[in-house]
Amino acid sequence: MSEPSAPISELAWRELLFQHTEGLPAAFAAGQVTGYCGFDPTASSLHVGNLVPVMGLVHLQRAGHRPIALVGGGTGMIGDPSGRSSERTLQTLETIAENAEAIRLQLAKFLDFEGPNAAKLVNNADWLTKLSLLDFLRDTGKHFSINYMLAKDSVKSRLESGLSFTEFSYMLLQAHDFLELHQREGVTLQIGGSDQWGNITAGLELIRRTTNGDANALTFPLITNADGSKFGKSTGGGSVWLDPARTSPYKFYQFWIGADDRDVSRYLRFFTLLDRDTIEALDQSVRTTPEKREAQRALATEVTTRVHGAEAARVAQEVSALLFEKADPQGLSDAALDALRHEIPFVTYTAPADGPALSEGIDVYECLTALGVAASRGAAKRLLEQGGVSIHGTKLSAADRLISEDRLLRGRHLLLKKGAREFGLVQVP
Repeated sequence: MSEPSAPISELAWRELLFQHTEGLPAAFAAGQVTGYCGFDPTASSLHVGNLVPVMGLVHLQRAGHRPIALVGGGTGMIGDPSGRSSERTLQTLETIAENAEAIRLQLAKFLDFEGPNAAKLVNNADWLTKLSLLDFLRDTGKHFSINYMLAKDSVKSRLESGLSFTEFSYMLLQAHDFLELHQREGVTLQIGGSDQWGNITAGLELIRRTTNGDANALTFPLITNADGSKFGKSTGGGSVWLDPARTSPYKFYQFWIGADDRDVSRYLRFFTLLDRDTIEALDQSVRTTPEKREAQRALATEVTTRVHGAEAARVAQEVSALLFEKADPQGLSDAALDALRHEIPFVTYTAPADGPALSEGIDVYECLTALGVAASRGAAKRLLEQGGVSIHGTKLSAADRLISEDRLLRGRHLLLKKGAREFGLVQVP
């Protein structure tokens, strides 16, 4: 391995650097640094907002340093008050353990666990659940005054709305983690979002007071969209998760492909490992040919491939091209067809008892009503008369009520489209 380098300049041009302690550049210059970031298992999956610190660990490792990803099986039992206006609902130990394992597997997709700067995954439940209250108060709590803790933003912001002693203690637990990893793994750096600065610097203080050792902190900016909305929410308002069971690879891909032109350049820097020249060329495409959405495609492909794999990204691209880019549906792969069944309304066709038999053709009126695209056959008829329905990219007319089998997609399917963005898939038995 080549000599480790300082990732500070890399993070800076990617606009990922918010603040760091004064001694960090010298620490990087002195040799390999072991740094960690924590992720509390408050849900069964990480979401796209977590990708900023995850990519921070990736850049740390790419620069030749050693990353440690900590899953907070212990601190997750308490809940971090940072950035919240109310207290979290405490979860069962079983749920926290299940969430921690799921998150551990997701983090493993981003880091290299072999070589001289191999990453390591740890769980703070391994030491926090064995820690006695008296030992914690004597060995950790005695080093922090109430005034010191009250001055931290994570505490000050909650004083009016209320902060339990449980959440008030979170800062000390995180500081204890830093000390524990400092002693176990030689960790001298903690990274996290800018809202974590107070918690991280409490760990620096604890290490200094108990071991007289030096440690550092580095934080990343909190992300908001250009329109001021919260980053990481889907069009429906829900979180965009890394777990494919919670956010499908297609919906995940669509989240990134839908990035605003004002945001996509930043997101390419934050969430991909594309080099500077490539990103700046994509920046130029946003300025000169924004309608081609080349930057969004690159972003969606890179992040979806990283999180879900190359095949899932390819299928997501194929489905997206079919629905929104007028791609030839006859070339649709089996995998894309299967994904399509789960992404748009899907029904199996049944010939109406009082309508044409299947041998006469597939009744579009019946398809539209079964899919919920039209409220009734009369409404379906009006849609056809108005030219508001197409199949496989071809607009239907009032005379196209019955579709012959030779027009079916892959011999068994009918892809209907109403207007610009409303789709339905019909399978013919």
